[in-house]
Amino acid sequence: MIAQTAEPQGLRAKKKQQNRENISHQATLLFLERGFDKVTIADVAAAAQVAKMTVTNYFPRKEDLALDLGEVFVDQLARTVREREPGESALAALRRAYLTAAAEQDPVVGFSGPAFAEMITGSPALVARLREFHDDREAALARTLAEETGAAPDDITPRVAAAQLGGVHRVLFDETMRRTLAGGSNDEIAAALTGYITVAFDALEPGLGNYAVR
Repeated sequence: MIAQTAEPQGLRAKKKQQNRENISHQATLLFLERGFDKVTIADVAAAAQVAKMTVTNYFPRKEDLALDLGEVFVDQLARTVREREPGESALAALRRAYLTAAAEQDPVVGFSGPAFAEMITGSPALVARLREFHDDREAALARTLAEETGAAPDDITPRVAAAQLGGVHRVLFDETMRRTLAGGSNDEIAAALTGYITVAFDALEPGLGNYAVR
């Protein structure tokens, strides 16, 4: 009975993920072709061959169709801290993760290509939504740091640390976007970013080097 129940659930989950990816893919193609502000939800629904309600069920906000990695982005720093190695501080874990992301040219840290970068920066709505994601990511990190360090409710240290760590990630993300828009290749940007990561995280080392050590 368990196996018979699990299979349909797995198939449904797979189909939902496929639908989500199809809608996001079709939306991205339209956004890149016409510009984000000139595409409607109805246009996306028609391209994906689904109902408008289906689109909004998967993506309640139009901006999230373009920034479909938003959930991953928001949880990225908190997850890295939760999964840090024994003896590793939050700062060290986040430094290590960013170096890896830069080497892999991960889209989540800004390696999106010039067309996508232009689409985002050309739309005030997308710029605002991306700012919200940065803010939400910092808040998620602060909550995780508080949990991991057993901080008291009135202890502002987790929020201060999250503001510093989140700020570094925001600066590095913006630098990646800036270089992308300036015509730099992903390889060139990744090489430059490696040096910036070292400078940025070294600046936080005196205050956070021994904070939130597992």
